[in-house]
Amino acid sequence: MNNRYFDANTLKVAAVVGFYMSAALVVSSLNKTVLNGSPDLPLLFLLLQLLIAVLLLHVAAIFITRVEIPKLELETAKKLTPVVLVNIIGLIFNTLCLRDVEASFFQIARGLVLPLTIIVFSAHTRTVPSVRVGIAAGTVAIGFLLGVAPFSATVSAHVAPSGLSLFYGVLSSLFIAFHAVLIKSSLPYCNNSTIQLAYWTNLGSAIFLFPFVLLYREISTLEDLIHDSNWDGQVFLWGSIVTGIFGFLLCIAGLLSIKVTSPITHMFSSASKSVIQTLLGVWLFKDVMTVNRAGSILVITMGTIYYTWVKSFETAPPPRKDVDLEAIGNRKFEEDSHDDHGNGEVTVVFGEPEDDEKV
Repeated sequence: MNNRYFDANTLKVAAVVGFYMSAALVVSSLNKTVLNGSPDLPLLFLLLQLLIAVLLLHVAAIFITRVEIPKLELETAKKLTPVVLVNIIGLIFNTLCLRDVEASFFQIARGLVLPLTIIVFSAHTRTVPSVRVGIAAGTVAIGFLLGVAPFSATVSAHVAPSGLSLFYGVLSSLFIAFHAVLIKSSLPYCNNSTIQLAYWTNLGSAIFLFPFVLLYREISTLEDLIHDSNWDGQVFLWGSIVTGIFGFLLCIAGLLSIKVTSPITHMFSSASKSVIQTLLGVWLFKDVMTVNRAGSILVITMGTIYYTWVKSFETAPPPRKDVDLEAIGNRKFEEDSHDDHGNGEVTVVFGEPEDDEKV
């Protein structure tokens, strides 16, 4: 009996982790492919992903009773404006950073997600993190500095990341940290439903983003590209659709990963995903991997894993029991927001963090 349970449970965990990693890798690779082929359409690309997310939530609500589309009310929209604005600003910087750096360097460019989240949360709650949490944050910060230090630029000038792309990465990390802090205060306006907040976030982000798509004339740019025989519109179109769908599946996969496995197992799978993503960047996009970059990614990954290990001891784990996706949605995004500094994705937010577990 025990052996049968072990075999079934092992297969279940392996299937979920494999699903999560596969979805994440598909999203990150396709995002970079689309942005490489259409570097002048980053905001339009992001807008399409947000709209696809909203559409898929509507479709899911038809078949899944737990997925409830919120009633659109002006008063609620006003209350959620801060979290929506922070989200879309972070997504824009995230997309610009991914466009301008190599796929294998993206984890380094956004390597300050964990330290900045700890700093912002501590300032917001006026608390001091533990020494071990500080060590984890310091380790990740050292890994970031190792990757961006001038002496690490042993590659040609056109491959080395620009100061502007690193600036995008740092701002992306900072707004992810702000977003994490704003989540808990925003959930009550959505009946404490992560799905409803995800719907508001994606719809609101699309509304705020649309004027900037027009302002930067990306619609006109798209029209010009359509008449350019050298531009492959199929990559942009299908890339937008597939990444939107897989972004939605990535959310479900992440939720299942936390539900079926432990947070530590989830973090290890995320760390493994980041390493594989880096290797794919070298293989698919012919990225240059220097010793400093490899060392930087290793240090960032180890610091993140150490943070998860520390939190598993500092925070008493809840009793293991079956819960629905709504109940675990908050905890899931808390883990994802820490592991995603290695994630080469244009992130569409579906789940939200339980920010009192951040540090």
